[in-house]
Amino acid sequence: MSLSLWQQCLARLQDELPATEFSMWIRPLQAELSDNTLALYAPNRFVLDWVRDKYLNNINGLLTSFCGADAPQLRFEVGTKPVTQTPQAAVTSNVAAPAQVAQTQPQRAAPSTRSGWDNVPAPAEPTYRSNVNVKHTFDNFVEGKSNQLARAAARQVADNPGGAYNPLFLYGGTGLGKTHLLHAVGNGIMARKPNAKVVYMHSERFVQDMVKALQNNAIEEFKRYYRSVDALLIDDIQFFANKERSQEEFFHTFNALLEGNQQIILTSDRYPKEINGVEDRLKSRFGWGLTVAIEPPELETRVAILMKKADENDIRLPGEVAFFIAKRLRSNVRELEGALNRVIA
Repeated sequence: MSLSLWQQCLARLQDELPATEFSMWIRPLQAELSDNTLALYAPNRFVLDWVRDKYLNNINGLLTSFCGADAPQLRFEVGTKPVTQTPQAAVTSNVAAPAQVAQTQPQRAAPSTRSGWDNVPAPAEPTYRSNVNVKHTFDNFVEGKSNQLARAAARQVADNPGGAYNPLFLYGGTGLGKTHLLHAVGNGIMARKPNAKVVYMHSERFVQDMVKALQNNAIEEFKRYYRSVDALLIDDIQFFANKERSQEEFFHTFNALLEGNQQIILTSDRYPKEINGVEDRLKSRFGWGLTVAIEPPELETRVAILMKKADENDIRLPGEVAFFIAKRLRSNVRELEGALNRVIA
């Protein structure tokens, strides 16, 4: 057996799993085969636990199908696989590269500095308006099948901003929890690093700030502000549609942030390529990282949301009432909250 065994597993998993799941959980794994043990290295404990819980049987099944009774044992570890010291002659020898199983992303230039505007003289450090709502956290976000991947991706970003999922693009209908997750990420980042420059805003606020900067001849200050944040969280990016000057400025801001490994999270009511009135070069960049859909909640999640909201307001909501409401309102969380408010009024 050789490490090509893991490449075979990757190819099969890519065929069997949705593209988002494969990109999010399987692609980051590194593998090392030794003494009939296949060690899989995950970038952090969260990914390790998720893969072991969700995909252990899939991977073991593939190993058995490829190797039969000689299938290696699986071992999971957090970290990166040890680097084997190889003589220079071996390094330059004719070794075939592993097959590429993931979609190729456009090459990004390695940053020489934090961002392209580090050398612009500034009279003072900008004052950052976080705008993150402390009430929206991962703890009070009700998880279900419809939003499980989105929550997991957001949690990953909060734990490792500027990492593999950059940008993170969340899309889905109104009232499904996209904004809640944006704030939850912001709170998560600042909990780990209180001095982090995290800025949340609606896309229209970005447009307003840019217009004001142009009017006041302060465009350089505008650029410094947005290109020096640690995380930029923009809601409803579809409102950039047909605003050519705003798209132009955001294009350069986007590039500067990515080159500086600064996190970008965007939300929209539709898939990136379906946003009309936005330049193709921007839509392409929106998909460079990870794109995750949030679907309308299923019945059990709707009931859980109602019970959670009632509990937060110190209201005892009978289970049969929660089911009655949940069965009749299926579209989004805001409708559920509105119905609950009418019941308890």
